[in-house]
Amino acid sequence: MRARIDVSEIEAQTKIRAKYLRALENEEWGLLPGPTFVKSFLRTYAQALGLDGKALVEEYRLEHERPSDGAPEPIISSPQRTGRRAKSSGPSRLYIATVVAVILVIVALVVLIISGKSSSSKTPTASSTVKSTTGTPGSKSASSGSAGAKHSTSTSRVVALSLTPTGTVYVCLVGDSGHVLIPGRILESGASTPTYHAHRFLLTLGNSSVVMYVDGQKRLVAPSSQPIGYSITRASGRQDLPAAQRPTCK
Repeated sequence: MRARIDVSEIEAQTKIRAKYLRALENEEWGLLPGPTFVKSFLRTYAQALGLDGKALVEEYRLEHERPSDGAPEPIISSPQRTGRRAKSSGPSRLYIATVVAVILVIVALVVLIISGKSSSSKTPTASSTVKSTTGTPGSKSASSGSAGAKHSTSTSRVVALSLTPTGTVYVCLVGDSGHVLIPGRILESGASTPTYHAHRFLLTLGNSSVVMYVDGQKRLVAPSSQPIGYSITRASGRQDLPAAQRPTCK
C-alpha cells in the first residue's frame, strides 16, 4: 500500500495467487498451504517489493513455526512396575559410602588444580580489564543502529515504475548499477511491462506513445515523434535527459 502497487501487479510479477498475497499481508497463516510455502512466498514477495526476505522469513520462523510433530513420547512405567520398584530395597550403605568417597576425591583434585593455575598466572590490571569489557557492545549497537537507519532510508527512496504503450514504441530502461531492465525492445500497444523498483531509472523512448506509472501515479509523455530521455528518482521525480546522457542498451 505504501508503494501504491496493486495486488494484481504483484500477482503477475511473482506468480503467487492474490488470495495468498492477501493472506501474507494479514498474517492469516491458516489460509496458506504450509510453512514451506509460506517461507518461499515471503522471500519472493519481499524481493518484488525491495525488502529483506531473509529477515521476514526468520521473523516468521521464530514467531509462528512450531517444532515438527511426531516426537517420541516419554516412556512412563506402568503402575505395577512402579509398585515393585518402590518395594525393592535401596542401595546398600557400602555402595553409598564408596560413591561419597569418590566424589570427595574428585572435588579435592579440582580444587588443587584451580589453586595451582591461579597462583602461576598473573592477575590482569584493572585498566586492561576495563578496556576488554568496554567499547565492543556500544560500538556494536551503534553500528547496528546506523545499519538500520541506512536500510530504512534506502527502502524509502525506492521508486516504482511501469510502462503501458499506447502504440509501437522503442524502450530502453536501465536501473541501479547500470542493470538493464528492458534491453532496447519494441513494445506494442497494450503490452504493459511489469512494475520495476530501483533508486534511479534511466529511460529512453523512441517516441511519446507510452503512459508511465511512477509510484502508482499516471504520468503522460509530451507528444513527440523524436526520441525522449528521462531520469526518474523518488527525490527529484521525472527529469528530462539530454541526448548525450540517454541510455542506449547496446
